[in-house]
Amino acid sequence: MRAVLETRQKAAAAQVKQLEAELERVRAALADAEEVHRRRVIGLEQYLEALAEGDAPSDVSGEVSRGKPVGPRRAVPHRRHASEVKELSPDYQTLMAAAVDAGDGGLGARRAAVVLGWDSGSASRVEGVRARLKRLVERGWLVEAKPGRFTLPLPVSEQDAAGAGRPGGGS
Repeated sequence: MRAVLETRQKAAAAQVKQLEAELERVRAALADAEEVHRRRVIGLEQYLEALAEGDAPSDVSGEVSRGKPVGPRRAVPHRRHASEVKELSPDYQTLMAAAVDAGDGGLGARRAAVVLGWDSGSASRVEGVRARLKRLVERGWLVEAKPGRFTLPLPVSEQDAAGAGRPGGGS
């Protein structure tokens, strides 16, 4: 009887080991698929932004046109080229208002998706919002002080005060 029980125990242990290996393979495949999906969502956003920028007339002087955009505007001007948030498209204005409301705690992508009225349970929608928030960071409208938490940048006077590492200590 002991031999039968030991054989069954060894078979069960082998099956557990085999299933654990399969689970690890599936987890790795899932992580790879999620990464591909994330890159494709970001790629689509960048493609749509490039299309919007390509449709806009080019300005040789390098200044951003201050006229009303015709149709949907996906391009986000650099902060130094825009005088106020009103120059952003409505979705980006909504994200900026949500970042103001979030305060020092910062705005996360899932919360931003809810603010935009999107399905926050959809990974593609959340990644799309994350791409928009990252675009606002790239263009100087927001900062990502903590990973995944987007806040307004410090005003210039506070940035100077925060730059304590500079010789002379101020302006």
